[in-house]
Amino acid sequence: MRVMYVDQTGQLGGGELSLLDVIEHSSHEGEVTLLSDGLFREALESIGMRVHLLALGRAANVHRGGGVLRTLAAIPDYAALRRRLVDLSADFDVLYANSQKAFLLAALALRRDQRLIWHLRDMLTAEHFSQILRKVAVFAGNHKAAVVIGNSQATIKSFECSGGRSDKAIVVYNGISSRPFDAVGDNQIESLRRELGLQDRVLVGVFGRLAPWKGQHVLLEAISKIPDVDVLIVGDALFGEQDYAATLRSRSQSDDLKGRVHMLGFRRDIPALMKLANIIVHTSTAPEPFGRVIVEGMLARRPVIATRAGGAVEIVDSGENGLLVSPGHPEELSKCISQLISNPELADKIAAAGRKRAVEHFSVDAMVNSIDQIIEGSHPSLKNRRSQEVPAVG
Repeated sequence: MRVMYVDQTGQLGGGELSLLDVIEHSSHEGEVTLLSDGLFREALESIGMRVHLLALGRAANVHRGGGVLRTLAAIPDYAALRRRLVDLSADFDVLYANSQKAFLLAALALRRDQRLIWHLRDMLTAEHFSQILRKVAVFAGNHKAAVVIGNSQATIKSFECSGGRSDKAIVVYNGISSRPFDAVGDNQIESLRRELGLQDRVLVGVFGRLAPWKGQHVLLEAISKIPDVDVLIVGDALFGEQDYAATLRSRSQSDDLKGRVHMLGFRRDIPALMKLANIIVHTSTAPEPFGRVIVEGMLARRPVIATRAGGAVEIVDSGENGLLVSPGHPEELSKCISQLISNPELADKIAAAGRKRAVEHFSVDAMVNSIDQIIEGSHPSLKNRRSQEVPAVG
């Protein structure tokens, strides 16, 4: 099978890192079309993938909270993008859309002899998308997609609750390799500690894009109540969220936090930074589609605290392989951090169980095998659904 992968961003987010693993290990030939440039394009080309870049134009203004007028104004630009994608994908069997905007474009460009796969990596809820974008996406999913892959049960539920067809939906959890984490040695960790000028204090790390719903501010409020603990914030603002990043920097200079918050921006050495930290936290205030950083923290053999919502509850069994807290509650988060600091035996137990959970349930091989089967149309779920269909009479 020849696959044209389509993604809206050139940034290296969780969805792009996941797709990079799929492409690198897939048994199928493919090329990639991106709607913006960035480190993702460089990463793809480094593994020998051919990448096409398309200019979004006014279609760039159609974002998660976008309304009707912006969507209508972008129609001519979508038409131009459609024509270009039709040409690029003419010799391909499958269009594989890795984001909502990419899916809408691929749905417009789809030919009758091609299959369209939508890898849904977002929660289709009011917290994340406007009503019109949800309606348009679900309509296209129901009528154009051969399969809708969800990265968690929570993601698929949000699709179905928005009117999506359950018979098209398959859950494939993101797979993450343990090798980069296992390769980090003690010397590298100590070198990082010196580079960052860290004192010998407990270090709590939060990783991911800087955005209000990602909840980094919740961690700052939690840590403000715990003396002698430092915070590592890794990630940068995307999609016009620089004001939030500035708010975090301003808060970190307050008397109760000054000198204890280390904002590193975007980094590529995530495995080493996670192993540098003593505790990893996930602080999203809205339901997370999956929670890649939770699994990464587990692979780093660190105790993880996550918010009790979305895909996180499918990864963490609270008290066993991690701890769960209510979203947006710094007092509860502060209590859990203090519990892990005061009870190192519990922290070690949770870290070991988390590592076991991550390796056994979120492997790259399992993810790639499932997606290859979906591309081929041979996935067991697809076979079961076909066998249950009642043949027409007459």
